[in-house]
Amino acid sequence: MVVLVLLLHTVNEIHSTTCHWSDTVPIPHDFDQPGDYTVGGMTSQVFFYSDAVFFKEQPTQMLLNEALVLPKNYQHLLALVFAIHEINEDLKILPNITLGIRIYDSYHNAQMTYKSTLNLLSARRRLIPNYKCGLQSNLIAVIGGLGSETSLHMATIFNLYRIPQFTYGSFAPGLRDKARFLSVYQMVPNEVDQYRGIVLLLQHFRWTWIGIFVVDDDNGENFLQMLAPLLSHNGICPAFVERTPELTYTHDITDLFFKLIERNVILMENRVKVFIVNGEYPSMMNMRFMLYGALLMHSLSLSGKVWIVTSQWDFASMTIQKNWNLQPFHGAISFAVHSKEPLGFRNFLQMVRPSWAKGDGFIQNFWEQAFNCSLTLSDRDDEYKNTCTGAEKLETLPGPFFEMSMTSHSYGVYNAAHAVAHVLHALSESRSNLKLFGSRLQLKHQTMQPWQLHPFLENVLFNNSAGDTVHFDENGELVAGFDIINWVTFSNSSFIKVNVGSLDLRAPLGEKLTINDALIAWHGSFNQVLPLSLCNNHCGPGCRRQRKEEKPFCCYDCTPCPEGKISDQMDMDDCVSCPEDRYPNQGHDQCMPKTPTFLLFEEPLGILLTFLALLLSLATALVLVVFVKYQDTPIVKANNRNLSYVLLASLLLCSPCSLLFIGQPTQVTCLLRQTAFGIIFSVSVSSVLAKTVTVVVAFLASKPGNVFRKWMGKKLSVRIVFSCSLVQVGICAIWLGTSPPFPDVDRHSLTEEIILVCNEGSVTTFYCVLGYMGFLAAITFTVAFLARKLPDAFNEAKFITFSMLVFCSVWLSFVPTYLSTRGKSMVAVEIFSILASSAGLLGCIFSPKFYVLILRPELNSKENLKHLTNRRRSLLLHLVFGVLWGRVTMSIHVNFRMREVHDTEKNCTYPQI
Repeated sequence: MVVLVLLLHTVNEIHSTTCHWSDTVPIPHDFDQPGDYTVGGMTSQVFFYSDAVFFKEQPTQMLLNEALVLPKNYQHLLALVFAIHEINEDLKILPNITLGIRIYDSYHNAQMTYKSTLNLLSARRRLIPNYKCGLQSNLIAVIGGLGSETSLHMATIFNLYRIPQFTYGSFAPGLRDKARFLSVYQMVPNEVDQYRGIVLLLQHFRWTWIGIFVVDDDNGENFLQMLAPLLSHNGICPAFVERTPELTYTHDITDLFFKLIERNVILMENRVKVFIVNGEYPSMMNMRFMLYGALLMHSLSLSGKVWIVTSQWDFASMTIQKNWNLQPFHGAISFAVHSKEPLGFRNFLQMVRPSWAKGDGFIQNFWEQAFNCSLTLSDRDDEYKNTCTGAEKLETLPGPFFEMSMTSHSYGVYNAAHAVAHVLHALSESRSNLKLFGSRLQLKHQTMQPWQLHPFLENVLFNNSAGDTVHFDENGELVAGFDIINWVTFSNSSFIKVNVGSLDLRAPLGEKLTINDALIAWHGSFNQVLPLSLCNNHCGPGCRRQRKEEKPFCCYDCTPCPEGKISDQMDMDDCVSCPEDRYPNQGHDQCMPKTPTFLLFEEPLGILLTFLALLLSLATALVLVVFVKYQDTPIVKANNRNLSYVLLASLLLCSPCSLLFIGQPTQVTCLLRQTAFGIIFSVSVSSVLAKTVTVVVAFLASKPGNVFRKWMGKKLSVRIVFSCSLVQVGICAIWLGTSPPFPDVDRHSLTEEIILVCNEGSVTTFYCVLGYMGFLAAITFTVAFLARKLPDAFNEAKFITFSMLVFCSVWLSFVPTYLSTRGKSMVAVEIFSILASSAGLLGCIFSPKFYVLILRPELNSKENLKHLTNRRRSLLLHLVFGVLWGRVTMSIHVNFRMREVHDTEKNCTYPQI
C-alpha cells in the first residue's frame, strides 16, 4: 500500500494541473488488442532477479539484472486471447460489441504488480490514472492474478474503482472479506474444500505418517493452520513440517540452492513415504532445486516417495531447469480445479507463431527461452546457439515448458472471460429494454460502467462451450469440484496427466471422493503395490494399538486383546466386547456364536443321572413292598410302621423329582423343580423327626407316672409330619405368589455357552426353603444323637443319627459346590445331592431291617432283636463311610471339571511394510 501511495503522489505531482503524456519508462511486457470494451489481464510469466538492495547507492528504476520466463504460464495469456476470439465471433453474445484485451505481467513482485495495475487503468503505455485524457482503455473487468499475493495487490486498487476482478490461480483467503473487496470473484473453489480432500485422500490409502513442505510465508502458515486440525481429527500425523524459504527477485539463487540441499537432505532419507507440498509460483521452484541438488551432490535416492501437491502447484520449468530429471515425481498425485478442454483450443495453439499477433509483447522472450534460439540480431545473440526460424511448433516442447492441453489455470481464465461476456450481454440487453417517455431508449454501449456488472455477476449462470456450468456462490467463489491427477513422467522430461478421480464435497457421504485405484501408476520402486506410509507397522486383528510415550499418536505398540475382548479390524485403538450371545475365539479377532446348553436326557451325564434316579426309585419301591408284606412282623412294628410308610413314600417321590432338573427348562418344570423338591424332602425329614421323637417319647412314657404317657399314639407323629411340612408348603406358596421361578438364559457364566436355566425369581425365598429343610435336619440329628443311648432292642435313634449325618454332610457340601459350578454341572450337582441324600436316608434307616426281613427272617422276633444291635451298628458304620466317601469324590470331580481354564497364548502378527 505504501508503494501505491508513493506512485500516486509522484503521478499527481507530475500532472498537477495539466493532462499530458508521461515520459515514464513503459513496462517491457504487455499484450494489447483494441476493442469497444477492454478485458484486462495480469499474468505471472516473467521473473526478474537481482542483487539485494542495501541503499548504499541509488538503485536503477527497474533494479533488474535478467528476465527469466516460465514458458508454461504463457498458456494463460493464450487462453484469454482464445476466449475473447470465441466471444467476438459468436453472434449470439454481444453482437454489436467487440472486446479488446490488455495484458501486463506482475513479475512476481509487489512493486511491478502495482505499476501494471495502474497501467491497466491508464491509456496504452501511459501511466495517467484518475484522468480522462485522450484514448482511454474502457476497462470493463480484469482477470488476474495467478498468485494470492498478486491478486491481493491488484484488489487494493481495483476495488476502489469497483472494477470486477477474477482471480484464477490460488485461492486468496484475504479477499473473502466482502466488506473490503466487493469486486473480487475467485475462479477457484474455496481452499478448505481442497484441504478436506487431502484428508479424504490420505484416509482412502490409509496413510497416517506424512511429511509436509510449505513455503515460509503467510499462505504457508494459513495452510498449516487449516490442515493441522483436520489431520489430527482424522488420526493422521505429520512426521515433520518443512518451511521452504520464499523466493523473491532479490535472492541469490545459487546460495539458496545449496542451503536447501543441506537443510532437507535428511528429510528425504526419512522413512516417510508420502509428502504433501503446498506453495505458489515461483517459490515452489525451491523444491525442484533441492531435489535436483540432492540427486547430484549426495547421490540420494528419491525413489519410494509419493508426492501430493495442491492445485496451485504445477510441474513448470524455467530454461535452467530444462534438463532436470522429473523421475522423482513419477506417480505424484495432485489436485486440480475441474477443467475440460474447449473445442478448437489445440488447433488455436498450433497456429501460434512469433508473428501471430502484433500486440504480443511476451512472445519474444517466451519463444527464445522455450526453443533456446534468437529471434533478433542483437547483442544477446551470443546467448543462444541457434537462430529461430519462426516455424517451431509448440507441440514439440516438453510438458514442463508448455502443454497443448488446457490446464486448470487456463480453464479459469477462459471461464472468467466468458463470464464477463455473458454479464455484459445481460447488461446490454437490460439497457436496450428500458423505455423512457413511451419510446425505446437505445443507450450506447460506451455508457456501461464496470460497477454495473456486479448485480449480474452475483447471479451469473451459463454453460461454456466445453459443457460445464459456471456460477458463483454467495461469497463470489466458483462452485466447482477438483480433479485427482496422477502424474506419469518419462526419462525425456515429458509427462502425461491421468485423471484418476474427482473430489466433490457437495456429493452425498461416501461419494465425495472417488478414485479408480487401478488407473494409478505408482513409482517403480513400489512395483505397482500400494505404498504404505506409517510410523510403524499395522496392528493386525486380535491386537490393539497402545500409544508410545513421548511420541505422536500415530506411533504405537501392538498389544494382544485381553480376555473377553476382540479386535476384528486393523489398527483398532481398543478391543471391544462381543455381544452377549457371542464369545471371542482363540485369536481374539472374531466373535463366535455361543451354543445354548442344558442337561439333556440323551447325553451321558443325563443318562447316568436318570439311571441312578430310576434305580433308587426301584430300590425304594422294593423296600416299601417288602415292608408292606411284612408289616405285622416285630421288626416292622418296632418303630411306627405308618411313619416308615410315609418316609418310604416320600423317598419314592424324591427320585422322580430329580428328573425335573433334566431337559430344557420350561415354565412348568421351573415352577415345580425347587418347590416339589423342598416339600417332598420336608415330608421325609419331618417323618424322620417324628420317628425320633416317637422313640424318645415311648421310652420316657415307659416310666410309671410320666407326663409323656398322654402323648403316646399316632396323633403325635401325624401332627409333627403335618405341621413341619405345612411350614414348608407355606414358604413355597409365598415364593410362587410373589416371585416365582421362570425360564431364563445365562449368557455370562460360561465363555462359550448360553446356559438355559430356571431363574429362581426370589433368591431369598429359595434359600429359605433350603434353610428350613436344613433346620429340620439339624433338629432331627440333635434329637437322634441325644437318644442314641436308649436300649438297643427298641431304639432306632442310632440309625436315624447316621442317616442324618449323611443327609447333613451331603447338603452342607452342596452349597459351596452349587455356587462354584455353572451350566449343566450346576444342575447335576443338585440332582446328585437329591439322590445321595435320599439314598442315605433309605440305606441308613431301612437297609438293616431289609437285611433281616429278606436274608435272616429267623431273627425277626422280639427275642433276637437285642442280639442284632452290634451287628447292625457295624453294618451301618460301613454304609455311612461308603456314602460319605462317594459324596466327597463326586464333589471333587465336579469342581475340577468346572474349573478347567483354557489359556491359549497368541501372537500379534503384523503385515510387513
